Amino acid sequence: MTAHGTCSARSRPADVDRGVGSPTGTKVLIVTERPEPWHRRTRTFLRATDQRGELVRGARFLRGLVPGDGTPGDPLAPSTGRSSDRLARLLAESGADRPSATRELGLAAVQAWQAVHRTGAPPMSADGITVLFTDLVGFSTWALQAGDERVLELLRSVAEVTESVVTGHRGSIVKGLGDGVMAVFADPGEAVKAAYETCSAVSVIQAQGYLPHLRAGLHRGNPRRVGNDYLGVDVNIAARIMAAADGDEVLASGSVVDELDTGAVLVRPRRNFRAKGTPKDLRVYRVVPRYSS
Repeated sequence: MTAHGTCSARSRPADVDRGVGSPTGTKVLIVTERPEPWHRRTRTFLRATDQRGELVRGARFLRGLVPGDGTPGDPLAPSTGRSSDRLARLLAESGADRPSATRELGLAAVQAWQAVHRTGAPPMSADGITVLFTDLVGFSTWALQAGDERVLELLRSVAEVTESVVTGHRGSIVKGLGDGVMAVFADPGEAVKAAYETCSAVSVIQAQGYLPHLRAGLHRGNPRRVGNDYLGVDVNIAARIMAAADGDEVLASGSVVDELDTGAVLVRPRRNFRAKGTPKDLRVYRVVPRYSS
């Protein structure tokens, strides 16, 4: 209360009794502060508890034990349109400026659900994975004149062939790239076979006014997995190697060739290989699998 008998700005809403006289005959204001409503007290308590450091750390630890990739809601993860991904994104963005045990547990629940229901999950390998990129040579020029109907018909045929071959060699399609794909493999030998066989299968597809020729590039490394995608320098190197290949040709980096059975693959060095964004000492080879009769 101020010297003039009024409530200060810091006082809470109050009940004021007026007309009580003092011994000197001066009226005195008696202010009785109301207790904060129970629902506000409860909300404050729950929020403080949710942000307690030990609870947040415990929730994050539990989330780390849950199967799955651990990245639901990550803005860098590609959108798949799944309801669980949208829920994870909402959870991740809700109160992102402050720690929350509830948010961590919610993301753990989404992660567990996705791990149980995920099909065709990318392979995991302690010593790295082999990344494959493919691309149709000369496709863009033909597509400008072919019209949407013929273009879509060809792309569907190429996608069906590619998926069949890749999954048949224990690989996983990460994403489509229009006239090509990105795929990953745990076994580099299977990756070479899949790349070669996909190129061969695509070359016999019929398309009016266009002879489809696929090129492929392979590189082995440890890219960062984000959701169902992979990011990092190793992914970029695989894409650059693919871009340097000719139609019906499979190029592979030294990191792939070093892991191959030399009796199972024909290897020929691609000399004077240069590509922007790749190491200067990168070794690249043309590879063709050997098949026993």
